[in-house]
Amino acid sequence: MFRQSRPPDPDQDLVDRAREGDTRAFDALILKYGDKLYGLVYNMTSHKEDTHDLLQDIFAKAYQSLRSFRGNSTFYTWIYQIAVNQTLNFLKKRKRRTGLSLNDLDSGVQNDPALVDSTHEADPERQTQIKELQRKLNEAMQKLSEKHRMVVTMFDIQGMSHADIAKVLKTSEGTVRSRLHYAHLQLQSALQDSWDERF
Repeated sequence: MFRQSRPPDPDQDLVDRAREGDTRAFDALILKYGDKLYGLVYNMTSHKEDTHDLLQDIFAKAYQSLRSFRGNSTFYTWIYQIAVNQTLNFLKKRKRRTGLSLNDLDSGVQNDPALVDSTHEADPERQTQIKELQRKLNEAMQKLSEKHRMVVTMFDIQGMSHADIAKVLKTSEGTVRSRLHYAHLQLQSALQDSWDERF
Protein backbone atom coordinates (compact mmCIF):
# COMPACT_ATOMS: atom_id res chain seq x y z
CA MET A 1 0.00 0.00 0.00
CA PHE A 2 1.39 3.39 -1.02
CA ARG A 3 1.61 6.25 1.46
CA GLN A 4 -0.09 9.36 0.24
CA SER A 5 2.49 12.04 -0.32
CA ARG A 6 1.83 15.33 1.41
CA PRO A 7 1.50 18.41 -0.78
CA PRO A 8 4.64 20.56 -0.61
CA ASP A 9 4.79 23.21 2.11
CA PRO A 10 4.09 26.59 0.44
CA ASP A 11 6.49 28.19 2.95
CA GLN A 12 9.41 25.82 2.30
CA ASP A 13 11.50 28.36 0.36
CA LEU A 14 11.09 31.04 3.07
CA VAL A 15 11.82 28.48 5.81
CA ASP A 16 15.01 27.31 4.03
CA ARG A 17 16.20 30.89 3.56
CA ALA A 18 15.37 31.81 7.18
CA ARG A 19 17.33 28.76 8.36
CA GLU A 20 20.34 30.06 6.47
CA GLY A 21 20.12 33.33 8.41
CA ASP A 22 18.00 35.40 6.01
CA THR A 23 16.06 37.53 8.51
CA ARG A 24 13.92 39.04 5.73
CA ALA A 25 12.61 35.56 4.93
CA PHE A 26 11.63 35.08 8.58
CA ASP A 27 10.04 38.56 8.60
CA ALA A 28 7.96 37.47 5.58
CA LEU A 29 6.72 34.43 7.56
CA ILE A 30 5.83 36.69 10.52
CA LEU A 31 3.99 39.01 8.15
CA LYS A 32 2.11 36.07 6.63
CA TYR A 33 0.94 34.52 9.93
CA GLY A 34 1.17 37.40 12.40
CA ASP A 35 -2.48 38.48 12.16
CA LYS A 36 -3.81 34.93 12.48
CA LEU A 37 -1.60 34.23 15.48
CA TYR A 38 -2.60 37.57 17.03
CA GLY A 39 -6.27 36.56 16.65
CA LEU A 40 -5.62 33.17 18.22
CA VAL A 41 -3.68 34.53 21.21
CA TYR A 42 -5.98 37.53 21.76
CA ASN A 43 -9.08 35.35 21.76
CA MET A 44 -7.44 33.18 24.41
CA THR A 45 -6.08 35.98 26.65
CA SER A 46 -8.47 38.90 25.94
CA HIS A 47 -5.61 41.18 26.85
CA LYS A 48 -3.67 43.30 24.33
CA GLU A 49 -0.41 43.68 26.27
CA ASP A 50 -0.29 39.97 27.11
CA THR A 51 -0.99 39.17 23.45
CA HIS A 52 1.85 41.38 22.22
CA ASP A 53 4.26 39.92 24.79
CA LEU A 54 3.23 36.38 23.89
CA LEU A 55 3.64 37.00 20.16
CA GLN A 56 7.20 38.23 20.77
CA ASP A 57 7.88 35.00 22.70
CA ILE A 58 6.23 32.83 20.03
CA PHE A 59 8.23 34.36 17.18
CA ALA A 60 11.47 34.28 19.20
CA LYS A 61 10.93 30.59 20.04
CA ALA A 62 10.08 29.79 16.39
CA TYR A 63 13.22 31.58 15.19
CA GLN A 64 15.45 29.79 17.74
CA SER A 65 13.85 26.40 16.94
CA LEU A 66 13.89 26.80 13.16
CA ARG A 67 16.92 24.54 12.73
CA SER A 68 15.12 21.72 14.57
CA PHE A 69 11.99 22.08 12.38
CA ARG A 70 12.05 18.79 10.48
CA GLY A 71 9.26 19.51 8.01
CA ASN A 72 7.09 16.64 9.33
CA SER A 73 4.25 19.16 9.18
CA THR A 74 3.85 22.46 7.36
CA PHE A 75 5.48 25.55 8.87
CA TYR A 76 1.94 26.89 9.44
CA THR A 77 1.00 23.89 11.61
CA TRP A 78 4.34 23.99 13.42
CA ILE A 79 4.16 27.68 14.37
CA TYR A 80 0.53 27.23 15.47
CA GLN A 81 1.67 24.42 17.78
CA ILE A 82 4.24 26.75 19.31
CA ALA A 83 1.59 29.47 19.72
CA VAL A 84 -0.90 27.06 21.34
CA ASN A 85 1.69 25.68 23.78
CA GLN A 86 3.08 29.10 24.74
CA THR A 87 -0.45 30.51 25.22
CA LEU A 88 -1.70 27.58 27.32
CA ASN A 89 1.44 27.75 29.51
CA PHE A 90 0.94 31.49 29.95
CA LEU A 91 -2.74 31.03 30.89
CA LYS A 92 -1.84 28.40 33.51
CA LYS A 93 0.72 30.75 35.07
CA ARG A 94 -1.68 33.70 34.95
CA LYS A 95 -4.42 31.70 36.66
CA ARG A 96 -2.06 30.63 39.44
CA ARG A 97 -0.67 34.12 39.83
CA THR A 98 -3.79 36.27 39.88
CA GLY A 99 -7.03 34.33 39.65
CA LEU A 100 -7.93 36.77 36.86
CA SER A 101 -11.61 37.72 36.67
CA LEU A 102 -13.61 38.88 33.66
CA ASN A 103 -13.32 42.45 34.98
CA ASP A 104 -9.56 42.35 34.40
CA LEU A 105 -9.91 41.62 30.69
CA ASP A 106 -9.69 44.23 27.96
CA SER A 107 -13.05 45.87 27.53
CA GLY A 108 -11.86 46.58 24.01
CA VAL A 109 -11.88 42.94 22.96
CA GLN A 110 -15.38 43.27 21.54
CA ASN A 111 -14.41 46.48 19.70
CA ASP A 112 -11.12 45.31 18.25
CA PRO A 113 -11.23 45.92 14.47
CA ALA A 114 -9.42 42.62 13.92
CA LEU A 115 -12.31 40.73 15.52
CA VAL A 116 -15.44 42.79 14.83
CA ASP A 117 -17.69 42.80 11.80
CA SER A 118 -18.26 46.47 10.97
CA THR A 119 -20.86 46.02 8.22
CA HIS A 120 -23.64 47.27 10.53
CA GLU A 121 -22.15 50.73 11.15
CA ALA A 122 -24.97 52.49 9.28
CA ASP A 123 -27.60 51.27 11.76
CA PRO A 124 -26.84 52.57 15.29
CA GLU A 125 -29.50 50.42 17.00
CA ARG A 126 -28.27 47.28 15.28
CA GLN A 127 -24.69 48.26 16.13
CA THR A 128 -25.61 48.56 19.83
CA GLN A 129 -27.29 45.15 19.77
CA ILE A 130 -24.28 43.55 18.09
CA LYS A 131 -21.83 45.15 20.56
CA GLU A 132 -23.92 43.84 23.46
CA LEU A 133 -24.04 40.37 21.92
CA GLN A 134 -20.27 40.47 21.34
CA ARG A 135 -19.71 41.47 24.96
CA LYS A 136 -21.81 38.52 26.14
CA LEU A 137 -20.10 36.20 23.67
CA ASN A 138 -16.70 37.28 24.98
CA GLU A 139 -17.81 36.63 28.56
CA ALA A 140 -19.18 33.23 27.56
CA MET A 141 -15.93 32.42 25.69
CA GLN A 142 -13.84 33.28 28.77
CA LYS A 143 -15.92 30.86 30.85
CA LEU A 144 -15.02 27.94 28.54
CA SER A 145 -12.03 25.81 29.46
CA GLU A 146 -8.84 26.68 27.59
CA LYS A 147 -9.12 23.54 25.44
CA HIS A 148 -12.66 24.39 24.39
CA ARG A 149 -11.90 28.08 23.82
CA MET A 150 -8.93 27.11 21.67
CA VAL A 151 -10.97 24.94 19.27
CA VAL A 152 -13.75 27.55 18.99
CA THR A 153 -11.16 30.23 18.20
CA MET A 154 -9.47 28.11 15.55
CA PHE A 155 -12.63 26.74 13.94
CA ASP A 156 -15.28 29.47 14.25
CA ILE A 157 -13.13 32.59 14.30
CA GLN A 158 -10.14 31.60 12.18
CA GLY A 159 -11.87 29.18 9.83
CA MET A 160 -9.40 26.32 10.28
CA SER A 161 -10.50 22.82 9.28
CA HIS A 162 -11.00 19.98 11.78
CA ALA A 163 -7.97 18.26 10.24
CA ASP A 164 -5.68 21.31 10.67
CA ILE A 165 -6.84 21.86 14.25
CA ALA A 166 -6.21 18.18 15.03
CA LYS A 167 -2.65 18.49 13.65
CA VAL A 168 -1.95 21.65 15.66
CA LEU A 169 -3.34 20.20 18.89
CA LYS A 170 -1.83 16.75 18.20
CA THR A 171 -5.14 15.03 18.76
CA SER A 172 -7.78 13.26 16.65
CA GLU A 173 -10.39 14.95 14.48
CA GLY A 174 -13.01 13.15 16.60
CA THR A 175 -11.70 14.88 19.72
CA VAL A 176 -11.79 18.25 17.94
CA ARG A 177 -15.40 17.66 16.85
CA SER A 178 -16.38 16.56 20.34
CA ARG A 179 -14.79 19.64 21.98
CA LEU A 180 -16.42 21.92 19.42
CA HIS A 181 -19.82 20.34 19.98
CA TYR A 182 -19.54 20.76 23.76
CA ALA A 183 -18.25 24.36 23.44
CA HIS A 184 -21.03 25.31 21.02
CA LEU A 185 -23.65 23.95 23.43
CA GLN A 186 -22.12 25.97 26.28
CA LEU A 187 -22.01 29.18 24.20
CA GLN A 188 -25.52 28.61 22.87
CA SER A 189 -26.84 28.17 26.37
CA ALA A 190 -25.02 31.31 27.62
CA LEU A 191 -26.29 33.42 24.72
CA GLN A 192 -29.82 32.03 24.31
CA ASP A 193 -31.51 34.66 26.49
CA SER A 194 -29.77 37.56 24.72
CA TRP A 195 -30.58 36.08 21.35
CA ASP A 196 -34.27 35.69 22.21
CA GLU A 197 -34.50 39.23 23.56
CA ARG A 198 -32.70 40.99 20.77
CA PHE A 199 -33.19 39.13 17.51
